[in-house]
Amino acid sequence: MAPSKGQKRPAAQADIDAEDGPRPRNQPSSKTPPSAKKNFVKKGTARPVKKNAKSNITTSSSRNTKPAAKPASRRESFARVSISDDGNHKGGVVSNEDDVEDNGDGPSYWLMKAEPDSRIEKGKDVKFSIDDLKEASEPEAWDGVRNAAARNNMRSMMQGDMAFFYHSNCKSPGIVGTMEIVREHSVDESAFDNEHPYYDEKSTRDKPKWCVVHVEFRRKFHDPVTLKELQRYAKPGGILENMQTLKMARLSVSRVSKKEWEFIHTLTDSDGQGAPPTTNGTNS
Repeated sequence: MAPSKGQKRPAAQADIDAEDGPRPRNQPSSKTPPSAKKNFVKKGTARPVKKNAKSNITTSSSRNTKPAAKPASRRESFARVSISDDGNHKGGVVSNEDDVEDNGDGPSYWLMKAEPDSRIEKGKDVKFSIDDLKEASEPEAWDGVRNAAARNNMRSMMQGDMAFFYHSNCKSPGIVGTMEIVREHSVDESAFDNEHPYYDEKSTRDKPKWCVVHVEFRRKFHDPVTLKELQRYAKPGGILENMQTLKMARLSVSRVSKKEWEFIHTLTDSDGQGAPPTTNGTNS
């Protein structure tokens, strides 16, 4: 379209070059030569794949290839968020994604709190001690968990995982023994019972919200490892410095690293013959 009256006609490329003065002999033209256009690759696009004529092997001109991502394990597939316990005697789990430990084919480790002393909720005693578990004739369902973080962590527990049994809300809180996860998560039937202390009307059989794991007694420590003793090793540089239950005291279920699990066993044994190590985690 012709320019309107008074409008300056766009200068041709040759005119623009002329205005800049004569071009030195070796200075390339600002025009892109036809041959260069053929090899031009737009920024952000992949370069074309070339074939090696001699070997007939397809190669790429780009070497920035990334290795295939490692498939996530079942344990890593569950969401892990930090949330405070709601006070249930077997409720509440917190797991930090940064604290998840890959034990290969070995078990994961946990600490699970329960109240050994009587406490009445809705007319029922919710106490549960290591002796109650020891006397059980069959695996015990760890019920009453009523927060999403706890539920997700219980779903991530696997058969063969181990847990410390911790007496809480009592005169001398601490680790009193061990138990094993013998049955993986299933529906928490107590949520459907309107007479149960932890009944949840929003959980239905068609859409159950909560789950349990079944645990079985393994050991009762002759000398419990008290909370005060655990705190001795939780100072900066101590072997229990990052132990989750010591960082977040209200958690009723928490993850325990393999290093923490093995160290705590050196503080006690079933016969009370364990020699306690020094505060830095080594025997003197």
